[in-house]
Amino acid sequence: MKIVITGANGLLGRHVHLYLRAQPAYREGLVLLDRHAFQDDATLAAALEGADWVIHCAGINRDSDERVEQGNRELAERLTETLERISATPHLFYANSIQRDRDVPYGRGKQAAHRVLGAWALHSGARYTELVLPHVFGEGGKPHYNSALHTFCHQLAAGEELAINGTGQLELLHAQDIATAIVAAFERGQTGQLRLTGRTMSVASAAGKLIDMHRSYTGDVIPDLRDRVDLQLFNTLRSFLYPRYYPKTLTLHSDDRGELFEGVKNRNGGQAFLSTTKPGITRGNHYHFNKVERFLVVKGQAVIRIRRLLDDQVEEFHVSGDAPAYVDMPTLHTHSITNTGNEELLTMFWSHEIFDPENPDTYFEPVLSPEAT
Repeated sequence: MKIVITGANGLLGRHVHLYLRAQPAYREGLVLLDRHAFQDDATLAAALEGADWVIHCAGINRDSDERVEQGNRELAERLTETLERISATPHLFYANSIQRDRDVPYGRGKQAAHRVLGAWALHSGARYTELVLPHVFGEGGKPHYNSALHTFCHQLAAGEELAINGTGQLELLHAQDIATAIVAAFERGQTGQLRLTGRTMSVASAAGKLIDMHRSYTGDVIPDLRDRVDLQLFNTLRSFLYPRYYPKTLTLHSDDRGELFEGVKNRNGGQAFLSTTKPGITRGNHYHFNKVERFLVVKGQAVIRIRRLLDDQVEEFHVSGDAPAYVDMPTLHTHSITNTGNEELLTMFWSHEIFDPENPDTYFEPVLSPEAT
C-alpha cells in the first residue's frame, strides 16, 4: 500500500508519519512530501502515481492575510491538478480546521481548499474525507506558530512570563489521537465530513495546568498523570525542556550512617525496578509514544544516548552512581544506556504506568547507526 503525506515536516504530518511508521501494515509504503518536494512537479507526480491514500496536511497557518487565504486554496489546486494529470484516484484525507466556518482569511482559505478537493473527488469518483480538527497540539510543535500551548511550554522552559488571554477558549486534541482516528477512518472506508472532538478548556486553565506541572516537575515531583490529556500536556511540556534540563542532579543526604537520595517522587504511582548491566553492554534502543520513563544510575558509570526520531543527532548524557542524576526519556525519541565502567552497572528504571504486555508502548529502534557502533 502506498500512502502519501503532504506537509510531512509539520506538526500533524510528522505525528501521522510516526504513527504509521510504527504500524507493520503501513510502514513500508510511506511517501513523505515536505514543502520543497510538493512544489517540484516531477517529485509530486511520482509520489502520487499509484497512491492508495493521500493525507493532505500541508497548509499555511501564519503569513499575510492574502497569502493565508489564497495559499491554502492554491495547495489544494496543485494537488488535484496533479492527480488529474496522472489519472490517480486515491482515498484523499484533508486536514481541515474548525476555523473553516469563520469569515476570516484562514477560515476562508481552508474552506476554499475543501471545495477544490471535494469537487475533484466528485468529478473523479474518488473517496474523500474532510477531517475537521480542533486545536491540535503535541511534541514537536513550534512556539508562536502552531498553538498557544506550545508558546506557553517554550516560555516556561525559558523561564519567561506567560502572556495569557484570559477570555480565550481551546478545544485540545493531541496529534497522535488524530493519527489514530485517520487510520481508523481509512480502514472502515469512511468518507464525507469527520469532525473530531477534543477536550474543551479556557486558555487560562490550560496555562494554569502547564504552570502547575512545570512547578511540580522542576521541584522533582512527577504530577498526576492519570488523565490522558494531562499526560499529553506533560509530555508536550517535557519536549521543550529536553535536552537542556538533563541530567537533573538529585540532592544527596548524608550522615554517619551513609547516604540517601529520593529517586522518584510522583502523585499517582507507577512502576520502578532495578537492573544490573555488565560492562560494555547496552540496554534500551526503543522509543515510546506516551510513556514517561526515568533512567537513574545508582552504581557504576554509564552513557545515556537519545535520538529524536527521523533525526541523526544523538545527545549523550554521562552519568554516575557517585553523583546521582536522572534523565527522563522524551517521547518519540529512541534511547539507550550503556555501561561504560569496569564494574557492574546498577540502574533504577521508573515508568508512570505499570507495564502492560498487551499494550507495551515500546518500539524497537537503534539509537546509533550500525556504522557508529
